[in-house]
Amino acid sequence: MHTLAAANPHHVVLAGDVLDWANTKTGQVRALVLTVAALMAIIAVLMAWWKTRSFVGTLVAFVLAALVLWGISNLNVLQTKVGSEINDTGAAAASRFHVAGDAPAMAGEGWQVS
Repeated sequence: MHTLAAANPHHVVLAGDVLDWANTKTGQVRALVLTVAALMAIIAVLMAWWKTRSFVGTLVAFVLAALVLWGISNLNVLQTKVGSEINDTGAAAASRFHVAGDAPAMAGEGWQVS
């Protein structure tokens, strides 16, 4: 098995070109997703107005569309918040509860509902 460097020692393969291409494509896909989501949000608000002819229904559709668009554009923030809250809650819950060695079993006798 030959690598490119072994085939031609004067040939340099840069991984940076591939990484730049991948980052560019990721940015383009993200922009496309945001554009499509914005168009869908506009269509949803217009459909809400068309079906209900109500200012309140249209306002609710607009607020929900804005929340969805905010969530899509801030996925990194939401992922960090959820991850940190899960870690914090798990550590706090583990330190809050203590089971004594002589406590009765949950499913056995000794438990009384009052």
